[in-house]
Amino acid sequence: METYGKKVKAAFRARKKVNMSSMISNDRSTPYSPKPGFSQGNRPAQAEDMLKTDFIKVERKTFVFSLKENPRGRFLRITEDVLGRRDSIIVPVSGLKAFKQVIESMIELSEKIPSKVPPAPESQQNTPAQPQGI
Repeated sequence: METYGKKVKAAFRARKKVNMSSMISNDRSTPYSPKPGFSQGNRPAQAEDMLKTDFIKVERKTFVFSLKENPRGRFLRITEDVLGRRDSIIVPVSGLKAFKQVIESMIELSEKIPSKVPPAPESQQNTPAQPQGI
């Protein structure tokens, strides 16, 4: 088993072999990049069936809720889009009730505890976004 230090050294050796002058900075390959056709975790990419999608816009963020299904089962993908940068989490359907309970308890707590920050103007708060292309 390789240690962390050996992996870092191997990564630097691999970078030296690549002609860096002809590459755009974002195109540099690293040993940590996913292989083509594979998602992160080195599993082959799987086809996903879209069951339902909803959008909400909160301040400058757009949240996309996508209920999907693949051969491994159903799941909810929640994607946060902030000015083009996207981050996602995936919640298996078996965990949605527990996820809902935690969200509800957070809502109750946030309503009980006074905020130290003044609320945002109404125009910037929870506004549903229009689905695009679905």
